[in-house]
Amino acid sequence: MKRSPVVLLLFTLVVLACTPKTNEPMVSTYAGNGELAAQNGNTNEASFANPVSLAVDSNDNVYVADSRNNQIRKIGADGEVITIAGTIKAGNADGKGQAASFFYPCAITVDDKGNLYVADTENSLIRKISPEGTVTTIAGALTPGNREHPQDSTRLDNPRGILIDHQGNLIVTDWAKDIIRKITPDGKMTTIAGTGEPGAQDGIGRAASFYLPEGIAIDSKGNLFIADTFNNMIRKMDPQGNVTTFAGKPAPKGKKNRGKKDGKGPAASFSHPSGIGIDKNDIIYVADDDNHKIRRITPDGLVTTIAGSGHRGADNGIATEASFYRPTGLAVDKKGNVFIADFQNNMIRKLTF
Repeated sequence: MKRSPVVLLLFTLVVLACTPKTNEPMVSTYAGNGELAAQNGNTNEASFANPVSLAVDSNDNVYVADSRNNQIRKIGADGEVITIAGTIKAGNADGKGQAASFFYPCAITVDDKGNLYVADTENSLIRKISPEGTVTTIAGALTPGNREHPQDSTRLDNPRGILIDHQGNLIVTDWAKDIIRKITPDGKMTTIAGTGEPGAQDGIGRAASFYLPEGIAIDSKGNLFIADTFNNMIRKMDPQGNVTTFAGKPAPKGKKNRGKKDGKGPAASFSHPSGIGIDKNDIIYVADDDNHKIRRITPDGLVTTIAGSGHRGADNGIATEASFYRPTGLAVDKKGNVFIADFQNNMIRKLTF
């Protein structure tokens, strides 16, 4: 018997009403076809090579430190991927667009005027890219400083994290020196935390110690949160310079503290956390690299796994069932979406709530 259009419409509405709805976070592929290449174009056909770090501007453009390609890429809000600066060949030349060169850039941030700042890691330089695409070197020297000369404030050694604080200073994790640096708008660089020797000591400024710190983020109150990667901890530095361990705990002597436990503060564990970002509500997100997971930390220190099954892969879908392969960096947009540099998958993923 043929049903009338009205009956079919009512049947459809009933089915939709009875279909379970999910409010669970979801993971999708935002850009990248998975190939290890440097193709521009729409998000489905574009390719990356080990993207490490991301930044999002107020117009929803996503910027990528495309490390192995030695390039800075842009994923426009219109879905087109372009190369802003750099060429495949490693180098340290200043210039405009592809006349400039980088050597394994690992961190990127953007200011409210559209200027990009890049931790040009293997060159041990900090570079600035103007909105017009002109690259200049603003800090560092081509011969990196070493542990025997920690007082040399002009040299960096493989910087791997960068942000702009509320006063317009650049804050940089000086990875191989195990210290945190500040670069003022007039170009003066100082060490604000870290002894210069690997360790996990809490304390004020130079009395504290880190072990190969990478990602860094800042909350609304001016607190810095640092992915203390080889300590497998998240550290907090308040505006007065007090460094404390916010999540995770130091390893007992002779043992490792790597893990994947959720919990509050010292009850939680990580495995090489690398990227870190903060949303407008001061919720922290961590790219837990070796666990292939994204972790969330509330302002009171409660750590939960928000995305990633823990198995290597590139599956999309419900966040806790989705998979990553070494998620290394992330950035949070104004709507609370989390963009993830899925390093080994050569993709940019998106976590929505």
